[in-house]
Amino acid sequence: MDQRNNKLGWLFASPYLIFSILFFFIPLIWSIFLSVTDWDLIAPTFNLVGFENFLEALRSPSVHAAFWNTYKFMMIFVPLVTALAIAVAVLVHGLPRFKGLFLIGFFLPYLSSGVVSALIVKGLLSYTSPVNEFLRGIGLDINWLGSPFSALFVVGLILAWKFTGYYALILTSGLESIDKEVYEAAAIDGVKDGQRFWRITLPLLYPSLYTTLILAFGVTFGIFTEVYQLTGGGPGNATNTWQMEIFKQAFSNMQVGYASAVALLASVATFISIFAIRKILEIWGKRNGWV
Repeated sequence: MDQRNNKLGWLFASPYLIFSILFFFIPLIWSIFLSVTDWDLIAPTFNLVGFENFLEALRSPSVHAAFWNTYKFMMIFVPLVTALAIAVAVLVHGLPRFKGLFLIGFFLPYLSSGVVSALIVKGLLSYTSPVNEFLRGIGLDINWLGSPFSALFVVGLILAWKFTGYYALILTSGLESIDKEVYEAAAIDGVKDGQRFWRITLPLLYPSLYTTLILAFGVTFGIFTEVYQLTGGGPGNATNTWQMEIFKQAFSNMQVGYASAVALLASVATFISIFAIRKILEIWGKRNGWV
């Protein structure tokens, strides 16, 4: 019976295992191999170059920009999307009815195409758009995608708009799990309404908030579509990201070996950053009795 159950378990797990082998482990091994070659995506042969690609990537200004821009996007996107998601979750949680309907409405941007969203925003922010004509009429001439800070902010704002509903859905489920008796006991102890959110709701929301924060931090390491459509990594390298750099090197410059080295460096940076962020969040959770 145990052997039969084991075989049944492996059978049910096999689709995921096959998917992981085909689309994760084999590409990972192939990428590691390519990173020490000079393959150009076309030539039938290639030469081993050792760690030359990694050394070149570590000296590259565009790779440095991709590294630092990730954290710049993080500082814009994560606080903004977290605050918006919490606000939406609290607002929807307080509704007497039709909560699901409102959550679906906020969730719809997450299902929209990133290409379409970016093209719409690009049209709205073009120099001859009604928005910019109105701003110039009141004395504000803003080059939204031509300034490093405004370009970063526009991309971060699009991402926040897209992911707010998704994270609000997770946070709403966390709010639903908080026992109302906790608030009643706090009211008896003299906790004011203004203090209830910070002292009760936010600490008890930790499991859901932990999930949304990890997801939000992870998003900043995979930004591509919005940057590709809006700025192409510019102005200069102001909005260049890891994914954008990998794409340019592999498919524009035809340096697949070098692009593989950049991809592996991006993986290491992502792993270390997410690990450090997790530890920081777990320290906060431990102070509230969760870990």
